[in-house]
Amino acid sequence: MGKNVSDLLVNMLVEAGVKRVYAVTGDSLNPVNDAVRRDGRLQWIHVRHEEAGAYAASMDAELDGIGCCMGSSGPGHVHLVNGLYDANRAGNPVIAIASTVPTNKLGTENFQETNVTKLFDDCSKYCFMANTPEQAAHGFQSAIQSAIHQKGVGVVGLPGDIASADAAHITTSEQNYFTNSKLLPGSEELKTLAKVINENKKVMVYCGYGCKDAQDEVMQLAKKLNAPMGLSFRGKIFFDKENNPYVVGLNGLLGTKSGFKSMHEADALLLLGTDFPYTDFLPEKNTIIQIDEKPERIGRRAKVNFGYHGKIKDTLEALLPLLKAKKDTSFLDEMRKVHLDIENKYHSYVKEKGEDEKIHPEYVASVIDEIATDDAIFTVDTGMSAVWAARYLKGRKNRYLTGSFNHGSMANAMPMAIGAGLGHPDRQVIAFCGDGGISMLLGDLMTISQYKIPAKIIIFNNSSLGMVKLEMQVEGYPEWQTDMANPDFAMIAKAMNIESWVVKNPSDVRQALAEAFAYDGPAVVNIFTDPDALAMPPEIKFEQMKGFAKTMGKMMLNGKSADVIDTAKSDAKYLKELL
Repeated sequence: MGKNVSDLLVNMLVEAGVKRVYAVTGDSLNPVNDAVRRDGRLQWIHVRHEEAGAYAASMDAELDGIGCCMGSSGPGHVHLVNGLYDANRAGNPVIAIASTVPTNKLGTENFQETNVTKLFDDCSKYCFMANTPEQAAHGFQSAIQSAIHQKGVGVVGLPGDIASADAAHITTSEQNYFTNSKLLPGSEELKTLAKVINENKKVMVYCGYGCKDAQDEVMQLAKKLNAPMGLSFRGKIFFDKENNPYVVGLNGLLGTKSGFKSMHEADALLLLGTDFPYTDFLPEKNTIIQIDEKPERIGRRAKVNFGYHGKIKDTLEALLPLLKAKKDTSFLDEMRKVHLDIENKYHSYVKEKGEDEKIHPEYVASVIDEIATDDAIFTVDTGMSAVWAARYLKGRKNRYLTGSFNHGSMANAMPMAIGAGLGHPDRQVIAFCGDGGISMLLGDLMTISQYKIPAKIIIFNNSSLGMVKLEMQVEGYPEWQTDMANPDFAMIAKAMNIESWVVKNPSDVRQALAEAFAYDGPAVVNIFTDPDALAMPPEIKFEQMKGFAKTMGKMMLNGKSADVIDTAKSDAKYLKELL
C-alpha cells in the first residue's frame, strides 16, 4: 500500500519533534490513528476527554517545544477548543488536527459537521481546511511552521476521505525549520535605553515569562542597578529564590505591598517580557520602559514611555555594557525590608495549621514547597490553588511552575500534569488541584492510571468554588450555588488503580505528602482544607467597585494587602469594611 495523507502527516509530526498525540479516536480520525499505529514512532495517548488532551499537548509544547492533539468529527474536535485557547494565549506551539466529514458532505449540515475554520480561528495562529491531498500537505507544513514561529496553535481541518487519500505525488516539504535568530533593538535605540536607565536613580525591574531564557542576564542587570526585582506569576519560579537578594515579590491581585510599592516608588520601571494584565496596579507617574519579543504587546497595558522589540536575553547582553553601575542601595534595601516582613507574615500563617477537616491551605502549600524536589514541575489550577502556589512555592535549581495564567480556565492542572509526566517521567510532577477543577475532568485520572504517569495530584478540597464564593462576597452578592457535594476522591482514585491518601488532620499532612511523593507511580492526596481561607479574587470588575484599585493601593502601602485578607475568618460584611 502506498503512502497516504495520514502517513505524510505522521512523518511531518515526527520530523517536527512531536513525541505523542493526545486524542480520542473515531470515524474520520481512524485513518490517522492507523497511520500512527503502522509507523510506530509516535505514542498515541487515549485521553478520556479531548480538552484534557489539548492541555496535555500544550504542556508538551511548553516544556519541550511542540505538542499535538487531535479530535474526530464535530463534538470530538469541538472539545479541543478550551485547551487550544489556553495554549494559544500561553504561546505554546501546538498542532491540532480536526478531522471532519467527507468532502462531498461539507456545507450540507451533515451529521457531526462543523465549520472548522470559523470554529478554531480565534484560538489559533493558523487555521486551514484541507479539501485535497495537496492542500492537506501544504496545511500540515504551514500549521507546524506557524505554530513554531508565531508561538501558538496551528489547526488543520482534515476530512476523513482526504486523510486516507493517496499522497504519492505531493512535493511540499516534509520537514520544518527551527530558527533561533538574534532579536534586539538597534544600536541607537540601545543607546537611548541605556541613557534613560542611567539617568534615573531608582529603577525597578519587573520580570515575566519572557525572561525564562535570560535568567543570568536579568540577575546581572539587577545587580548592576541595585534594582528591586518584581515578578509576574508566570515569571516567579525563575527568580523567587531564597538566595536572590533583589526579589520583592508579585504585584497585582495576588501581589504584596512590596511588589506594589517598589513599582510605584521607582523613578523608572523596566517591564521585561511581561504582558501583566492588571493595569489598575501599574503606575502612571514614573518612566516606564517595556521590552518584549512581541512588539504588539508594547504599551497596551500601561502608559509606556519607551518601547523596544527584542528577546530579553539578546537585548540585555547588548545593553549591560552600556549601563553605569548604581552604587546606592537605599531603594533596594527599603523594598527588601518590606518584602521580608511580608514573607515573615506568610510564615506565621503556616504555623497556624488549622483543625480537623479545616486544614490551612497555606500550611499544605508550604509543606509541598519544602519537600518537593529541586527540579519539580508544578501545575496549578485557576482559583484558590493558584493563590497558595503564588504565595508559598519558591524557585530552586530547576523548578518549573505553570497554569492557565493567561486564559484563566478551571480544570487545567491535572491534564497539564499528564503532559508533564509523560514528557519528563524522571522529574517530580505535582498538580495543585481545586475540588472544582478536578471534578470537571475527573475521568482523565484514568488516563494517568492507564499510562502509569507518575504525577502527584494534590486536591485542595474545601467543598466549594472558593474563588467564586469570594468574588461574590466582594461584589456584594449573597453566596449561592458555590458549595460542592464532592465524592470521595481517594476512593475514586483507588478504583482507578491509583494510590491515594486522605488527610483530614493537620498532623497528617507532612507524612501523607512525603509518602505520596516517594511512591513510585501516580498518586492522589485528598486534603480537606479550610473553606474560610481567603484571598483576593483574580478578577474584580473595577467598574462595579468604584475606586477599588486606588483603595487596594492604599491598603498595600499601609500593610493591608491581600496577605491580611487571606487568613481572616471573615464574612461579606468584614470584607466590605476592609475594602
